Amino acid sequence: GYIQACRGLMISAVCLGFFGAVFGLIGMKCTKVGGSDKTKAKIACLAGLIFILSGLCSMTSCSLYANRITSEFFDPSFVAQKYELGAALFIGWAGASLCIIGGSIFCFSIAENSNSPRRGYTYNGAASVMSSRTKVHNSVPDKTPPKHFDKNAYV
Repeated sequence: GYIQACRGLMISAVCLGFFGAVFGLIGMKCTKVGGSDKTKAKIACLAGLIFILSGLCSMTSCSLYANRITSEFFDPSFVAQKYELGAALFIGWAGASLCIIGGSIFCFSIAENSNSPRRGYTYNGAASVMSSRTKVHNSVPDKTPPKHFDKNAYV
């Protein structure tokens, strides 16, 4: 019975991860699907919640299976074949942890959008030392015609 429960939890984790990825793609700022930035932030937060739920399902499944393996391994009255914790359990725990961390990052991405909008800065131009000196000390306008350079003068 516990193997069927673990299978069900893992299948639900995979399905939730798929839907989380779809909502995550829709909720990104770089896509044109999903509407305004506020709507995309809400969709990204929903994707984060789905990823967290997927990670919890996977973590529960791996932990339930590991608990059963360790309880059978240390039981002296258990005479059937005993299993050990394998690489698949550790990969499952690592993947579940990454899903939970990634989902929480998605959930915190909505906090950036709720702040006040960024102020735009205007560029005033760079004032070099030579241009500021010529403006101050050169009060008489220069009557020389402007010089025209061709392509070879810049090389």
